[in-house]
Amino acid sequence: MELWFSERHTPNVKLSIRVDKQLVSVQSDFQRIDIYDSNEFGRFLTLDGYMMLTEMDEFIYHDMIVHVPMAVHPSPKNILVVGAGDGGVARELCKYDCVEHIDLVEIDEKVVEVCKEYLPETAIGLYDKRISIYFEDGLKFIRRYNNEYDLIIVDSTDPFGPGEGLFAKEFYGNCYKALKEDGIMINQHESPFYKEDALIVQRVHKRIIDTFDICRLYQAHIPTYPSGHWLFGFASKKYHPIKDLKTKQWKALGIETKYYNTKLHVGAFALPNYVEELLKNVEPED
Repeated sequence: MELWFSERHTPNVKLSIRVDKQLVSVQSDFQRIDIYDSNEFGRFLTLDGYMMLTEMDEFIYHDMIVHVPMAVHPSPKNILVVGAGDGGVARELCKYDCVEHIDLVEIDEKVVEVCKEYLPETAIGLYDKRISIYFEDGLKFIRRYNNEYDLIIVDSTDPFGPGEGLFAKEFYGNCYKALKEDGIMINQHESPFYKEDALIVQRVHKRIIDTFDICRLYQAHIPTYPSGHWLFGFASKKYHPIKDLKTKQWKALGIETKYYNTKLHVGAFALPNYVEELLKNVEPED
């Protein structure tokens, strides 16, 4: 008998992947955590039945959420990562010698434990000596800080359950306060394709626009996420994601990436017409 994992994207659409075996299934205090093994996508992690990452395509997400701001900010030394218990964001950040310290705040300790055991190529980033891991609510953690971080990366789950507070206006306001005067915040911004998801994109972006001086969305194609069309948010107190891109300096670092490059960086901010229409009266013109 064949075993399939299916995630419903809308009442009429779902993604299904044939599974070789289920490696672990555990209920934490916050959510159900599952790791599956598949022929097509390798091992993959789901939380409460929603796809978080696969070994096959996680590099796309992690490249775009990390290297875009790292190629813009001239000297990101102190960084906060909210979520990202799988370690992929930390892995990419730790490729930079300029990074001195990373605070990683993950609400669910069990996610970290499971990923260290079953997704070692992603979780390798969690072992770097520059990282301090805090198992607590990111919304509560951020309230304690003022003028502390050069970069904040919000690698949240979807806007319900444990990740719901990370999409609130209060959270973005606290991120602004916790950033230094030239700080950057990056967040995963959901998909603009399906109607229900598109409403989330509008609502979240409006909250960030009301808080930050410079706000732009950019995109990537991630096959296992709903519709495959995924958005990220770039919010900054000072730096523009294209005008302040440091192409020569970033290339000189020799950072190895599988998806990101500086030409793609520029192109990722050129959004399709249907997304521009979605953001009308929300995102200001250049």
